[in-house]
Amino acid sequence: RDLGSLEESVAEAIIQATQEILEGKHWENFVVDRFQAGAGTSTNMNVNEVITNRALQLLGEDMGRYDIISPNDHVNMGQSTNDTYPSASQMAAYRLSGELLKVLRELIDTLEKKAEELKDVLKSGRTHLMDAMPVTLGMELKAYALSLRRCSGELERAREGLKELPLGGNAVGTGVNTREGFRERLFEHLREITGVDFRPNPLPLEGLQSTGRMLSLAGAVNHVATELGRIASDLRLLSSGPTTGLAEITLPAVQPGSSIMPGKVNPVMAECLNMVCYHIHGLYQGVLMASGAGQMELNVMIPMIANDTLEMIQLLVNFLPVFRERAIERLEANRERCRAYLERNPSLATLLTPHIGYMKAAELAKESLQTGKPVKDLAVEKGILSREEAERIFSRRNLLGMNGDELESGQ
Repeated sequence: RDLGSLEESVAEAIIQATQEILEGKHWENFVVDRFQAGAGTSTNMNVNEVITNRALQLLGEDMGRYDIISPNDHVNMGQSTNDTYPSASQMAAYRLSGELLKVLRELIDTLEKKAEELKDVLKSGRTHLMDAMPVTLGMELKAYALSLRRCSGELERAREGLKELPLGGNAVGTGVNTREGFRERLFEHLREITGVDFRPNPLPLEGLQSTGRMLSLAGAVNHVATELGRIASDLRLLSSGPTTGLAEITLPAVQPGSSIMPGKVNPVMAECLNMVCYHIHGLYQGVLMASGAGQMELNVMIPMIANDTLEMIQLLVNFLPVFRERAIERLEANRERCRAYLERNPSLATLLTPHIGYMKAAELAKESLQTGKPVKDLAVEKGILSREEAERIFSRRNLLGMNGDELESGQ
């Protein structure tokens, strides 16, 4: 309309029909499956035809009077599936990933708050799933939060790349059959309507050939899922028990754990998060393969790429608030269990190596493991250390190392 290519009445009818769709009307007419051939042509024409027929109704004409308003000549004027579908996909992913950033940051904040609450809980660290030198429960939670914060930065950078759109490039990115000034006016309106500074790809063909921007976002989401899955697995292990597992933390009871074993409580929120993350990994593999399947001037797999990327994001948008509220916010430390494990941890003999050497410290560690006596007590019993020396060497500060204070504060 701005360029004088459409009659005013036709343009107004098309605009009103489009606005009604954006308001959620006429959605029952969008019948094309998300998996389709033609790089999204079926969906594009479905949209064009719904807009056209509703515009005809608004003009008082019968549906199907394509001699008056045509889905190709009028609604699709200056456009192609090849530039509109990738652009719409990026815009949808940009919007939805903003919701993911919000819920992810809320989870990070909750982890940091819980870390501060439990920073005094000293416990055994574990490497190779075996006893190692101490950490605090607060440190572990703070580390989880930091890894997710780094992921959020990666997600934000990938999201920024989605703002560059091939829109206006038409069939092969050259802008064939578009009028001069069309692309400039298009982006002016787009920025005004969305409030987002979307910008034209300087070489639209690149945006048709490559789905790299969507792949980058999917990769960032997959990274988030990788970290979340690792955290969920740790929480399941730390809460295992209550009598024959680690049981260093307690996760809240959300549902009965067994249909046959009374009173059993399972870490269902962490289990569910693991399943969500595994599913995301599968979706990402599809996006990865489809992104590499582009040929020449177009990647025809864009419907699948868009669908799977959006599903990856939506899964986390839906579940992270539930996980935060029903797992992390109500997580509790079993302080006595943490203390008991730490006292019997043979790895504490490491603190004696500067004083008695590695071999003698190793002997104490073995004896501690065999007898169940704490290394500190054995060192005093054998006259290796006085009680005062033992208390000094096995102080909280020494147990956590020179950087313990900084680690606890997150510096």
